[in-house]
Amino acid sequence: MVIAKAWVLKKHFDGFPKTSDFDLKKIELPNLKDGLSRVCLCYRPYSRRDMKEGDIMIGTQVARVVESKNPAFTVGAFVVGNSGWRTHFISDGKDLQLLPSSWPESLPRSLALGTVGMPGLTAYFGLLEVCKMKPGETVLVNAAAGAVGSVVGQLAKIGGCKVVGCAGSDDKVAYLKKIGFDEVFNYKTVKSLDEALRKASPDGYDCFFDNVGGEFASIAINQMKKYGRIAVCGAISQYNDSVPQKGPYVQVPMIFKELRMEGFLVSRWSNRRDEGVKALLKWVMEGKVKYHEQVTDGFENMPMAFIGMLKGENLGKAVVKV
Repeated sequence: MVIAKAWVLKKHFDGFPKTSDFDLKKIELPNLKDGLSRVCLCYRPYSRRDMKEGDIMIGTQVARVVESKNPAFTVGAFVVGNSGWRTHFISDGKDLQLLPSSWPESLPRSLALGTVGMPGLTAYFGLLEVCKMKPGETVLVNAAAGAVGSVVGQLAKIGGCKVVGCAGSDDKVAYLKKIGFDEVFNYKTVKSLDEALRKASPDGYDCFFDNVGGEFASIAINQMKKYGRIAVCGAISQYNDSVPQKGPYVQVPMIFKELRMEGFLVSRWSNRRDEGVKALLKWVMEGKVKYHEQVTDGFENMPMAFIGMLKGENLGKAVVKV
C-alpha cells in the first residue's frame, strides 16, 4: 500500500492566492491491476485554472515509474503526466508521455516541463503558426523572462528577427540581454511604457507575443506595423483580479492597421508535438536556446512557490523538486 500526498484547493482565491487557500491531504492508493503503472513525482510546475474547492491542484509533472503492470511503461522510465499536485499516482498510460529516448543525460529532465516541454512548444508554435514570423521582422514579447517569453525571444533570434522584451526587474533585464535579446527594459521603472516601446523600436512591431494583456497590450497594439500579427498566449495581469479590468479597446488599431490577433492553446498542435520537442532539444544541445530554472525543493513548499511564481519572483521556468 502506498500513501500519496496531494495539495487540494481548500478555498477559491479572493484576489491573490494565500497559503491558507491550500490543504495538504493524504490519499491511499490501491494495489495495481494489469495495464496500470504507479509513478512517483520528480518535478512539478505550477498551473492555475478554474477548479472546484476540494479538487487536487492541477499541473504537469516529470515522474518516474516505480511499479508497473503495463509493458509500455517499464520500472525506472521517466514520463510526463498531468495528474495534479500529488507525490504518487496510478495511470493506465493514456495520459503519460515517455521522455524521448534521445534525451541527453547532461540535461535536467525537468526541462520537459519548460524549455523542451509545454512552455517551449507554446513559443515554437505561437511564433511559427500564429505570428508567422519572417526574417528581418521585429518581435515584441512581454513577461520575457518567464518560461514561455524567454524561449520566444531566442527562437525569434534563430529565425532572424530583432527581439524586444520587457520584464519586471533589473536582474531579469540583464539575463535577457545575456541570452541575446536586442532591446530590453524594466516595465516597472520606465516613466512611460509608450515611450519605452517607441525607443526600443521606433518603426513599430511586426509581431507581438502577448503573455500579459491588460494595459500593456492596449498600449502595444497601437505600435504595431501595418498587417502586424498578435499572438495572445496569456493574460497574467488579469489572472488574480477580483473585478474585471476595463479594455483594452482594440477595434480602431485593428481596423486601420489591418492587424490579426489570435488567441491560442498549444494543444492545437498536439499531433506535431514530436516535431517541436525534437527541434527544441536540438537547439538546447547546440547552445542556441539557453534555459534557466527556478527550482524549489520540497513538496510541502508548493503553495509558497506557486504564489512566488504569480508574483513574478521566478526567472525562467518555476518547478518544485520532490
